[in-house]
Amino acid sequence: MAEGALEAPAENGGGGGGDSGASASERGVAPIKPQYLTTKEQFHKFLEAKGQEKPCQETETGDPGDNDVAEPEAKRIRLEDGQTQDGQTDRAAEHGEPLPAQKRARGQNKGRPHMKPTHYDQNRLCPSLIQESAAKCFFGDRCRFLHDVGHYLETKPADLGPRCVLFETFGRCPYGVTCRFARAHLGPEGQNLVQEELAARWAQRPPVRNGLDKALQQQLRKRKIRFERSEQILRQLSQGPPPAAAVPEVTAAEGAPGQNSCEAQEAPAGPGADTPPRSPVRTCGPLTDEDVVRLRPCEKKRLDIGGKLYLAPLTTCGNLPFRRICKRFGADVTCGEMAVCTNLLQGQTSEWALLKRHQCEDIFGVQLEGAFPDTMTKCAELLNRTVEVDFVDINVGCPIDLVYKKGGGCALMNRSAKFQQIVRGMNQVLDVPLTVKIRTGVQERVNLAHRLLPELWDWGAALVTLHGRSREQRYTKLADWQYIAQCVKAAGPMPLFGNGDILSYEDANCAMQTGVAGIMIARGALLKPWLFTEIKEQRHWDISSSERLDILRDFTNYGLEHWGSDTQGVERTRRFLLEWLSFLCRYVPVGLLERLPQRINARPPYYLGRDHLETLMASQKAADWIRISEMLLGPVPPNFVFLPKHKANAYK
Repeated sequence: MAEGALEAPAENGGGGGGDSGASASERGVAPIKPQYLTTKEQFHKFLEAKGQEKPCQETETGDPGDNDVAEPEAKRIRLEDGQTQDGQTDRAAEHGEPLPAQKRARGQNKGRPHMKPTHYDQNRLCPSLIQESAAKCFFGDRCRFLHDVGHYLETKPADLGPRCVLFETFGRCPYGVTCRFARAHLGPEGQNLVQEELAARWAQRPPVRNGLDKALQQQLRKRKIRFERSEQILRQLSQGPPPAAAVPEVTAAEGAPGQNSCEAQEAPAGPGADTPPRSPVRTCGPLTDEDVVRLRPCEKKRLDIGGKLYLAPLTTCGNLPFRRICKRFGADVTCGEMAVCTNLLQGQTSEWALLKRHQCEDIFGVQLEGAFPDTMTKCAELLNRTVEVDFVDINVGCPIDLVYKKGGGCALMNRSAKFQQIVRGMNQVLDVPLTVKIRTGVQERVNLAHRLLPELWDWGAALVTLHGRSREQRYTKLADWQYIAQCVKAAGPMPLFGNGDILSYEDANCAMQTGVAGIMIARGALLKPWLFTEIKEQRHWDISSSERLDILRDFTNYGLEHWGSDTQGVERTRRFLLEWLSFLCRYVPVGLLERLPQRINARPPYYLGRDHLETLMASQKAADWIRISEMLLGPVPPNFVFLPKHKANAYK
C-alpha cells in the first residue's frame, strides 16, 4: 500500500499535463487551451490596465508582476526602521546607548500583523441607544461609549449602499444608526423604521438556532453546571469497559429516583426558557419522565444518510453563510466547524457560535475536538441538553500541531485507551447518533484505520468518515482510495464515508465504486460549491463569471445577516469572503480546459479568461481578492491587511 501511495501522485497528479503531451516539468498543471494561456507578466499587466481607476497598493512598494511578496507590509516597515517589538531601539538612540542585539522570534508567523482592528472602539455608540432604550444606559456612570448621536453620525463612515439586507429580510435592522446601510431604514428624525408584519413573523420563527443563552453562559463561567451522569459513566469507564449486557443497566440506574436525581432537578443546568424539555430543571405543567427513563442504545434515532452528499466541517471557511450556499447547490448533510470542548465548557461566545444552525440545514451535526474523556463526555452531555442537532462528530483527523501535541485530533489514533473511553462515554450521554472522522493513520507508511474501524463499531459509533491521507502526508499526495476500499470491508456493518480529492462527478462516481456508504466533500466545495449540483445532475457546469459573482454576493448578504451590518460585521464578512476567495481562485472554468475534468491537485497556470472578471477571479494575489470584495462590500478601511491562514506566503 505504501508503494502504491507513493506512485499515485506521479500518475494522477501529472495527469493534467501528461495526457496532453506536456513535458515532465509541466506535470501537475491544469491542461488549459493554448489560446487562453499567457505569461505571469502579461497576466498582471492585463489586470493592472483594467484596474487603473484604483491602483493596488502593491504597485507602490513592489513589482506588480511579482506574485510572491517576501514580507507583509507591517513586517517590512518594522524591519526597515530597525525597531524591536518593545521599542528599545528608539530609547537607546535617544540616550546614546549602544543598540541592543535583536532577538529573532521563534516559531511561525511571528511577524504577522495583529488582525484585530482597534479603530472600532474610538467612536462607538452606546448599546442602549442602538437598542432604542435611551431612557436607561446599561452601564450608568461607568459607560465609556458615546451618547451623542449627532457626533457619532459626523464621524461615521459613509453608507456602503442604499439597501439593508437585514431590513429587507427580517423587517427590522437591530443595528440602527450604526448600520452601514442605515439610510434604508432611518426615518426623517433618525428613528429606526420597522416593518411590523414581517418582523413579527420572524420573531415567532427565528432562522438560526443553537444560540448561547446568557444565563447558561454565566453558569458555565461560574462552573455551576453539574454533570452527574457523565461523572458516573466516567467512574465506570475508569474501572474498565463494561460488558455489552450491562450497558442498558447503567443508563437505567443513572436515572433511578434518589438523591442524585433530586439534586439534578434542583441544579440550574439549563439556559432558561430556551432549554429543551429534557433539561433537568424545574418547570411548570405536567411532569414528564424524561429524567428517569433514558433511551437505550437500540432506541436511539438512526442516522440514515447513505448515498447523501456530506459537506465536511471546514475550519474558518465552513461557516454558516458558506453552508447556506452549499445547501442551495444540493448538499444533503452539513456539519459545523470544529469546536474545542474545553472552550464550550467555559462558555466562550466565539466557540458556541460554531454550533449555530440555520433553518435550511435539515440534517446538521456539530464536531467536537478534545483529548480527554472527562471534558469530551461532559461537553456531549451539555450539548445534549441545550442544542438541536442530528448527530455529534468526534474530530480524530485534525493534523495541526496545536491540537496534535495536546493529544487530540490524529493523536487519538495512537491513544486507543483514551479514544475508547471518549467514544463510549459520549455515546452513553447522547440521545443522538455519534460519528467519528479519522485519517488513515499518523505516519505515512503505517495505516491504522482498518484496525480501529471494527473497534469503533463495538464502542458505539454509528458512522465513520475516513480521509484517505495520513497526518504526515497532509496534502502532498493523493488520497488513497484503494485503502478506503479495504477499510469498507473491515468496517463490517458500520457505514463508512470516504473523503479526499473529489472535484467532479467523475471523481464522485469512482469513489462510490469503492463500496462506501457516501462521500464527504471538503476542498472541492471550497473551489466550486456548485459541485453538489454537478454530482446530482451528472454534468459539468460551465459557470460564467457573472454567475460566480452572484454567488459571492449571496454569500456577503448571508454574512451580513449572520455577523451584522455595522462596521465590525461588514469587515468580518469581508475577512471570511477573502479566505474563501483564496480557494476559489484555483478553479478553472470548464470552457477553458483542454481536457475534463479538472484535478484537485493540478495547479492552474496563468491564463486570460473570457472576460475581465473571469481573469480577475483567477488571480492568486490578495490585492485582487480585495478588489473583488470591494465590488460587494465597498472600499476597505485604511491600513487594511489580509493574510490567508492556509498559505505560507503573506500578502497585503
